[in-house]
Amino acid sequence: MKIAIAGKGGVGKTTLSGVMARYLAEEGYTVLAIDADPDANLASALGFPPELIEGLTPLAAMTPLVEERTGAVKGTFGGVFKLNPKVADIPDTYSVDHHGVKLLILGNIPQAEGGCFCPENVLLKGLLHHILVGRKEIVIIDMEAGLEHLTRGSTKHVDAFIIVVEPGQRSIATAHQILRLAQDLGVQRVYGVGNKVNSPEDRTLITEGLSAISFLGHLSFNQKVIEADKRGMSPYDLNGTLKKEVQGIIKRLQQLQGEALD
Repeated sequence: MKIAIAGKGGVGKTTLSGVMARYLAEEGYTVLAIDADPDANLASALGFPPELIEGLTPLAAMTPLVEERTGAVKGTFGGVFKLNPKVADIPDTYSVDHHGVKLLILGNIPQAEGGCFCPENVLLKGLLHHILVGRKEIVIIDMEAGLEHLTRGSTKHVDAFIIVVEPGQRSIATAHQILRLAQDLGVQRVYGVGNKVNSPEDRTLITEGLSAISFLGHLSFNQKVIEADKRGMSPYDLNGTLKKEVQGIIKRLQQLQGEALD
């Protein structure tokens, strides 16, 4: 299963991504977690020790790799480069492993060339397409709200696109923007997950505010998540309630996926 998770900054999508990856790895699945958010924090949510990720450079910032694979030369303008660079070896060569989860950090497509056909763009999008199409493990992608790394060609291989929403109008408005972007890219299966939920009223606000999609479940407002962040730990290692809620979300997703396949 290939799962992409997006939402407004601070809404909890990285927490969900990390806990889902840890839970599935503990269940015996082979899991590749991809940090595709420029504000890269997935390693912390997974519980990777700082010394393991120290010096780990996001792929987009690996200029020698980008130049080698695309044939581009940094600093040149209007140059020719390969549109189908070799990427198959990258997930295993440039990832780190911990707790049974393999982590790959994509990095940010350069903003100065936003929307351009730049070498970094070609490499990252080609890599993500290969991962979604060609690899057999469970893939969980922690996306930015803008979905910059996805293409129409790769989205048909996303089994589930999850939008994380907290009880608030700004979060709901961003969720609608993400939903439109996902639909424009041709994503077929979009689901919601509520987060930081304190009451039935919070659930109603979220589900009615984003009524166009099915919700897989809700995560309670949890002080342990804040504590885990302060201590530099994964919330997975501090709170059984969160693990149980995420387990329910995964089971509901599996149920809906089975219905879709039928």
